[in-house]
Amino acid sequence: SGGLLAGNDNPGVADQGASVGVKYRDQGHAHLAPGSLHPVYDTNPPTSGAHVPVPVLRDETQLSNDQLLQALETGNVVIMYGTPTPPAGLKQLATQVAGPFSPALAAAGQAVILAHRPGQPGLLGLAWTRAIRVDSVNDPRLRGFAQLWLGKGAPGQ
Repeated sequence: SGGLLAGNDNPGVADQGASVGVKYRDQGHAHLAPGSLHPVYDTNPPTSGAHVPVPVLRDETQLSNDQLLQALETGNVVIMYGTPTPPAGLKQLATQVAGPFSPALAAAGQAVILAHRPGQPGLLGLAWTRAIRVDSVNDPRLRGFAQLWLGKGAPGQ
């Protein structure tokens, strides 16, 4: 049972299951100069929007909104967790889907980036304009989400 996440978000996608996630409005991917005012994003954390292009140089840390949006824009999938370290099996899932994290892989939009987010219940998978919440790394929707959206960043990327 996929609940509200099992809707027909994208009928052209081969994976018609709940791993498609919830689709949000595309707020664009304009690049801002450092120190610029940021827009108000539709979601928290944001899944699209103007940002300062700050690369992700390591995972298993907290990401700023700028790092998160740059990662999503280029096609990475970010999985957020609330525990001090990634839950058992999460690093293995990320490595199986995309290989071990590296800054070069992230710059190419081909990484599954693990990010600590204090207070995050369960796991939150993020892609450009997409999100999925699951309770456990063992939920097959999380792997499906990562596989489906990896490499699919902002339009024109």
